[in-house]
Amino acid sequence: MIPKDQYPSDVKILRVVSINVNGLRSSVTKGLLEWLEQSDADVVCMQESRITHEQWTEKFRPEGWHTHLFPAERAGYAGTAIYSRLPFVSVKDGLGFELADSQGRFISAEFDLGLSHPVHIASLYLPSGSSGEEAQARKDLFLGEYAKILKQWRDENKSVIICGDYNIVHKRIDIKNWSGNQKSSGCLPHERAWLDHIYDELGYVDTFRVVRTEAELYSWWSNRGQARAKNVGWRIDYHACSPDWKARTINAWVYKDQWFSDHAPVIIDYKIQE
Repeated sequence: MIPKDQYPSDVKILRVVSINVNGLRSSVTKGLLEWLEQSDADVVCMQESRITHEQWTEKFRPEGWHTHLFPAERAGYAGTAIYSRLPFVSVKDGLGFELADSQGRFISAEFDLGLSHPVHIASLYLPSGSSGEEAQARKDLFLGEYAKILKQWRDENKSVIICGDYNIVHKRIDIKNWSGNQKSSGCLPHERAWLDHIYDELGYVDTFRVVRTEAELYSWWSNRGQARAKNVGWRIDYHACSPDWKARTINAWVYKDQWFSDHAPVIIDYKIQE
């Protein structure tokens, strides 16, 4: 990750970060907010915040940031948040279906970046199906409902950057143990086909892969079996963007110098001149 001031002075950069914090309170004790202060980030999309509005005190909302939290109805579970150096034009909670909205799994903030159209940057926490057949069925239901919404946004030509933990790897390059996980939730053929549909048919862009095509760039590691030390990981955290962001994508990183959760921040720099 390079400081934004290393870009030419006439290049205006939007730095967007996605991170599953696996509990905002826990990640803050590990230095998350201090890192945000020096990260040059403009917008930070968090997932699995696991904090209520009552618990979300000023110690979790640093000065100089516009912040919005969408908690799950069940305390200590799921939830999303957006922290931004840029002011929100508006913020919308939810996707309009119960599975997403009761668990705080999606928020979208609208920004005026001086472009010819408003920009919507969202934080998505897609369900995991790893705990069993019922969980996988809920995840599949979410995928079906969400795909309809994604199609609607493309039909409307909406400019979006949807950051988040999708709980799905896309290609062989995105997981260390490909053959051993073909029957594991998150690597199931129909889940990966869903990402094919989003990218290849609906036209969304995996902007990380626009600039970083090498293997073994993962964003999540199990806490078991020294997975992190051995880099036995999965790339399940994405920026899925409307096609207008493809040409604007100029740099991307997975930040691993510090650890705030079992996921690493995925950082992408976009140029925002017209």
